[in-house]
Amino acid sequence: MRTLVCLLEEPSAQEMLQGILAGILAEDVSVHYIPFEGKQDLEKQLIKRMKFWQKPDSVFLVMRDKDSGDCIAIKQALLDKVTEADRQDCTIIRIACHELESFYLGDLIAIEKGLELKGLSRHQHTKKFRNPDNLANASEELSKLSKKSYQKIAGSRAIAPYLKTDGSNKSHSFNVLLDGLRKLSVVTL
Repeated sequence: MRTLVCLLEEPSAQEMLQGILAGILAEDVSVHYIPFEGKQDLEKQLIKRMKFWQKPDSVFLVMRDKDSGDCIAIKQALLDKVTEADRQDCTIIRIACHELESFYLGDLIAIEKGLELKGLSRHQHTKKFRNPDNLANASEELSKLSKKSYQKIAGSRAIAPYLKTDGSNKSHSFNVLLDGLRKLSVVTL
């Protein structure tokens, strides 16, 4: 059995992955989630966690938000740490542009279903939600759109099972995440 080890910036990312992986995970893959207490904690512990991981046949997903940083510089810094841990051949690094909530704003139907709201999906083709990765404040937008009913962990848990994994999500970074999981051969898309 193979293991997908998810090294994540925060617990809400774990909730999102649990929701989407449930429907697309290959049968011979188990998942181990390691959520950190923010990006600094992730970056501080990444090398040690990866270097001393003992389970054979493991592949790694390292995921964090871009926030206001430079995506290329963030990814390179993480890649340097993965290389130092000697895990570069079995690891993908994914950056949520700008925030995890961009993934949700890329599929307003999933938000409607998960948070039991009506009428949100009609906004999907407006300029703001056609490319939610461009929104620097996706969590604020989601809070406004949901009339403040969205909470990071509970909202991620509620919305994630409804996210489409067929490439139709308007968040490019979400679709890149799915493509990376496909390259690791842990999902059946």
